[in-house]
Amino acid sequence: MIQNNRQIYNQQFSEEKYQAFLDDIISTYKYTPPFKIAETPVFIPKDLKERLIKACDEIMEVIHQPDFKKLTDGAFFDPNTIVPNEDEVSKFMQLDFGICRDTDGNLVPKLIELQGFPSLYFFQELLGRKYREHFGNVIPENYSQHINGMITKDYIDLLQQEIVGKTNPKQVILLEIEPDKQATAIDFYATEKALGIKVLCISDLIKKGKELFYKDDKGNEIKILKIYNRIIFDELHQRPDLKSEFNFLDEVDVTWIGHPNWFYRISKYTMPLLKGEFVPKSFYLDKLETIPEDLENYVLKPLYSFAGAGVQIHVTPKMIDEITNKSNYLLQEKVAYEPIIETMDVPAKCEVRIMLLHNSKTNTTEIVSNLIRLSKGEMVGVKYNKDKIWVGGTTGFFEN
Repeated sequence: MIQNNRQIYNQQFSEEKYQAFLDDIISTYKYTPPFKIAETPVFIPKDLKERLIKACDEIMEVIHQPDFKKLTDGAFFDPNTIVPNEDEVSKFMQLDFGICRDTDGNLVPKLIELQGFPSLYFFQELLGRKYREHFGNVIPENYSQHINGMITKDYIDLLQQEIVGKTNPKQVILLEIEPDKQATAIDFYATEKALGIKVLCISDLIKKGKELFYKDDKGNEIKILKIYNRIIFDELHQRPDLKSEFNFLDEVDVTWIGHPNWFYRISKYTMPLLKGEFVPKSFYLDKLETIPEDLENYVLKPLYSFAGAGVQIHVTPKMIDEITNKSNYLLQEKVAYEPIIETMDVPAKCEVRIMLLHNSKTNTTEIVSNLIRLSKGEMVGVKYNKDKIWVGGTTGFFEN
């Protein structure tokens, strides 16, 4: 987005450098990520950085208001999704913005989705570090992957403080469903290396009364005190074959690092509660009094799906009429992504995920990292970007 930086980066780019960069990432954990890593990071100018900060601040004002839990109680469509011992604030927050242009030609962020759930906090740090190692001669020193300018050590220390704290790392686990088979497995390996915690499948848990245990490599039972939860309920509900002694509805003596209930409270369900210049109009489908006349400017989204599953981008009145479970859908104004990243063929569109973390010591929710997806398709997603170059997952470097 910063023309001079982009031109210099593109001029010095080579497929050989890119392959060396990928090989380095793969060799770090002897694992090849199944997702596309983009050929380039993104250079984010000061004015867009300030708009992203302002957008996050306005959204967080709504989420932090005293009656937010009451406003989002309807997010639990099934009582079997309510986990006991919910805390007062979401530990993790992801705000996804499409980058657009306003009528004056300025770059502006528009909220696409939000999640009260962890993202790739540790892989993104690795990714930014590797871009610097392999393309550092064209990434200016006054640009930072962290919007507040924090250095890598401070970033990792903050994550350690919030996930592990003073607890013995052996008694802290990252919980997933068959973690080695997940597309995000490289983030789990990076987390394990950085924090010294165990990555476990839910089927590995041993339940004794209200206590949870796992067996270490020597066969010793280790009591679990904290769970860094990475399980998406959508996937869990689709795996009746998965046997576990532990159920999320169980009362257990553990501290959730990222309580599962926030996955529902801060989600697509939250979109109609948000207003402002950075938020598209959104409506609960079952509360929609009249279908907008400009329906071509809207998308239809299932409230309870993951990674864009079930999203309809060409909506018709007939499509809406035929939906029987309207309470499970959202009608949301389309966001017109601007193709702004110059590449070797056509410009790419850009979606910026601002990654936030609640700091328990300062009692504030801070912007700590970012994840960016480049796309040349109709939507951001693998199936819309097959056989395209300079697309995929990357990170942003913010101008300071």
